[in-house]
Amino acid sequence: MHFEAKPPDAEAVIRVVPRMAELPADAWNALAGDSPFVQHAFLHALEATECVGAPIGWEPVHLALFRGDRLDAAMPLYVKHHSWGEFVFDWAWADAYRRHGLNYYPKLVCCVPFSPVPGPRLLAKNDADRAALIQAALKLTQELGFSSFHILFPTEPDHAALNAMPLMHRSGFQFHWNNAGYGSFDDFLAAMTHDKRKKIRQERKKLNTLGVTFRWVEGAQSTDADWDHFYRCYADTYARHRSEPHLNRAFFSNLRETMPDNLLLIIADKDGLPTACSFCMKDGQRLYGRHWGTLEYVPGLHFETCYQQGIEYAIAHGLQVFEGGAQGEHKLSRGLVPTATHSWHWLENAEFRVAVDRFLERETDAISHYMDELEGPFRREPPG
Repeated sequence: MHFEAKPPDAEAVIRVVPRMAELPADAWNALAGDSPFVQHAFLHALEATECVGAPIGWEPVHLALFRGDRLDAAMPLYVKHHSWGEFVFDWAWADAYRRHGLNYYPKLVCCVPFSPVPGPRLLAKNDADRAALIQAALKLTQELGFSSFHILFPTEPDHAALNAMPLMHRSGFQFHWNNAGYGSFDDFLAAMTHDKRKKIRQERKKLNTLGVTFRWVEGAQSTDADWDHFYRCYADTYARHRSEPHLNRAFFSNLRETMPDNLLLIIADKDGLPTACSFCMKDGQRLYGRHWGTLEYVPGLHFETCYQQGIEYAIAHGLQVFEGGAQGEHKLSRGLVPTATHSWHWLENAEFRVAVDRFLERETDAISHYMDELEGPFRREPPG
């Protein structure tokens, strides 16, 4: 796909680059910061193992801003022919287009495929370059005749540039755990209300009685057998829902080779044999819970493998946040609290822009009220 946009800076040009392999990894990573999900290796692994690509409705069309031969800004960008794997749900918008005889797909989406993880999306050092990326994406949307452009789960450094553009803001929320300086998992439990603390302790005791133990396996120390076990659990979770995994075994092998320091497997053994597994990613401040599965139903195993073990790991390693992924009010009782997320949207059709904008105003109010009404899992006063 040939595309060029000329920002106000005469030295800069923005082009579509369809493969991460064509972009310099060091320069990309210098712009991306610590988030492992926008690292060159992660996005390249998705392409190299064919987890994304035009045949499955995830066609990479990354935007890259060059000054001469130097990559100065970038945006991970995809042509989407559906809304699977995005976690900011616009199925109702697509259905409204269909009922009015209009095509909602294809659309342009700036995001991390299959990963509802907040992080940088406008990879740039200043707001001028961020604005140039947004303007180029809007121009590309119009040149291709697409219905819309979307930026999903951007974080604070991107917000000023996004707010300055003719984009509609959408609010959302996830459940994250925040480290209040806990010295141990018991310190964390002591901060919770009595009923929630008691429930977690009872579940842990029952798992121990059933012969369940846990291992934290860092990426660099992991074995083929560890990853085979994880993938069997991961695929089984999809099979139980009569669907196929988005990510293949080769993808995880690729990450193990290229990003071992960002990987963690939490493996549950029952009577000495691996029975469940949770896959997490991490950086210097955060642990990100991603995927899990189990080969045997054991009461309480899901909560312990996916949440409590992640929190305990974060405390032990001095991490500040554990992100539990999309949705899930049940996470509240495990110590994860509602945290705002954001997305921005542009629709080419003016009438639909007005209708969606009104919908987003109502939705934002409803989400705000819902978050305010959730009962927190912690005591009002810190433990003595």
